[in-house]
Amino acid sequence: MPATTALRRSLAVLAALPLLALAACGYGSQAKDDGTARVAAGAEKIDGLDSVRIGYFGNVTHATALVGNQKGFFQKELGATQARYAIFNAGPSEIEALNSGSIDIGWIGPSPAINGYTKARGKNLRIIGGSASGGVKLVVNPEKITSIEDVEGKRIATPQLGNTQDVAFLNWAAEQGWKVDPQSGKGDVTVVRSDNKVTPDAYKAGSIDGAWVPEPTASKLVAEGGKVLLDEASLWPDEKFVITNIIVSQTFLEKHPKVVEAVLKASVETNKWIKANPEEAKAAANRQLAADTGKALPAEVLDPAWKSIQVTDDPLAATLDAQAEHAVKAGLLDEPDLEGIYDLTLLNKVLQAAGEPAVDDAGLGVK
Repeated sequence: MPATTALRRSLAVLAALPLLALAACGYGSQAKDDGTARVAAGAEKIDGLDSVRIGYFGNVTHATALVGNQKGFFQKELGATQARYAIFNAGPSEIEALNSGSIDIGWIGPSPAINGYTKARGKNLRIIGGSASGGVKLVVNPEKITSIEDVEGKRIATPQLGNTQDVAFLNWAAEQGWKVDPQSGKGDVTVVRSDNKVTPDAYKAGSIDGAWVPEPTASKLVAEGGKVLLDEASLWPDEKFVITNIIVSQTFLEKHPKVVEAVLKASVETNKWIKANPEEAKAAANRQLAADTGKALPAEVLDPAWKSIQVTDDPLAATLDAQAEHAVKAGLLDEPDLEGIYDLTLLNKVLQAAGEPAVDDAGLGVK
């Protein structure tokens, strides 16, 4: 691919906003550090390292991190190297923390990873594993929209200009033959950029007719009477697309590969446990959500949100590449050079040891 030129000038003022962002996580610049995890008596440090700082969002799309923290999977694999957790509510702030050395490893969406990597000219992070797929839906007011054709002429919310769901909706709208200006959101469909935290209120007030949003916002809209018109998973091969990845500082990866391997092993074990114990895992995730955000999700929101998200060790690299291409087609991103964004060496080592098949980097791995 040609060298990246980052965002177009028209989006430069939005540098703090993630391209293709994982908007499910909310917005803001503050991280909540929930302290340290319990270290087992007699455990030894890995490489003599005192602690590893792990970042994630207080959201169900980061189920692996939530459950891995709550159930102690990470600390078990890290021994006496203490797992310290920082809870974020926005992709840019987590990338900033990674760049500054405030965290070492993070769970994050495809957009902040792409944006962070391209802005740093490929020198700050690597995607080292997958975490979750799915969990994005088009929810509409059933009194105004009963078919795909009815979406034309309506007001549809997306979380943020240029974020993952915004790009996905613009790409889908173009496939329907509708023309929409990507900057203003005006056209055959009106795109309303609305923070996930206020979108349910906008829906109740009637200022939007629907929304292309991630969980749990989609289930919150359904709880308000909305209907799911389309699950984005249906648009992807095998109904899988990346919503959450694991990233690491390149410096930390180079200095402490054994610690990174331990975290990846814990992630794989956590995902295996989640799949084997879905109800117990859902409850564990909600307990950690309550601890991290101060509020658990009600069952009518948590249950459908949990069902629509699949945990996965596979980073689904081809879908991240496709998401970037959709942004290019929409006119929101110049062709990025993503070569080297993945390093799946340690993950595949862990998977092989567990008797699982290796995963692919879609040609975007380190050479």
